[in-house]
Amino acid sequence: MSSKITIIGAGSVGATIAYTLSSSDLASEIVLIDINKDKAEGEVLDIIQGTSFRSPISMISGDYEDAKDSDIVIITSGIARKPGQTRIELAQTNVNILKDITPRIVKEAPNAKYIIVSNPVDVMTYVFTKISGIPENQIIGSGTMLDTARLRCGLSQHFGVAQNNIHAYVFGEHGDTAFIPWTGAYISGVSLEEYAEIAKSQGRELEPLDKDAMVEYVHKSGGKIIAKKGATFYAVSVTVCRLVELLVAASDTVVTVSSMMHGEYGIEDVCLSTLTLVGPNGIQGKIPMRMSKTEIAQLKKSADALKAVIAEIEL
Repeated sequence: MSSKITIIGAGSVGATIAYTLSSSDLASEIVLIDINKDKAEGEVLDIIQGTSFRSPISMISGDYEDAKDSDIVIITSGIARKPGQTRIELAQTNVNILKDITPRIVKEAPNAKYIIVSNPVDVMTYVFTKISGIPENQIIGSGTMLDTARLRCGLSQHFGVAQNNIHAYVFGEHGDTAFIPWTGAYISGVSLEEYAEIAKSQGRELEPLDKDAMVEYVHKSGGKIIAKKGATFYAVSVTVCRLVELLVAASDTVVTVSSMMHGEYGIEDVCLSTLTLVGPNGIQGKIPMRMSKTEIAQLKKSADALKAVIAEIEL
């Protein structure tokens, strides 16, 4: 089923999402909105000229009224963190942008599913949930889906097995306090330790998994990419397009996205990522996963860090 999808923000992330969607069959209509209208128009012109090799698609740069009756809205607007800028300063700046955007887009697309991508994504998802008036099941923060993808990439390279055989997740904020609940990490139903023993019995020598190094790999990947090429946008684009795919699918899928907590693991009134059921009706609920006391404490620490930021910003 093809959908009308509006993307707000024509920066590297928003434009790459638009391009990726234009190459798929997920969207029949794409609207790209940006305060810099020339940038949005240029991106659309560049992308649309390559769509003659696929089924017809409507793609325009426009304004909020062009988003009317969108099925899905993707919000990527915001600025990147500048040298010397604190996390709270970044949060307040991007929250102010979101406060300007929200009433204008909600007026045109009150029934859309909203994917929040702007950083700090958990804070932005919380703010949008609080000020938009949109039902919570329609609001999905991209959360730790990208962190989880990075984790599976790293584990795949370590164990020499396909990423789709790996079921391991990153929980918490999309940021410094994100963590890996190793209790729930498996390779096709087998624990990582058991899989290493099986590989050894098959004559494959694997280095012992350095879990601390894997956590650092997940935490540092984004910064490493930014240092080398200036921005990250390919992997996050694929992640967001995967979310779009889930929202137009026939059934629900379990993913790590950011949404409001209502007492799960003893956490309330904050948005962060745990296992969440997402499908054609948006968020259908959370899937409680067995975690150790230490892991639950890490999740609560992540929630507290986000609450501290939220307490400092002006809603």
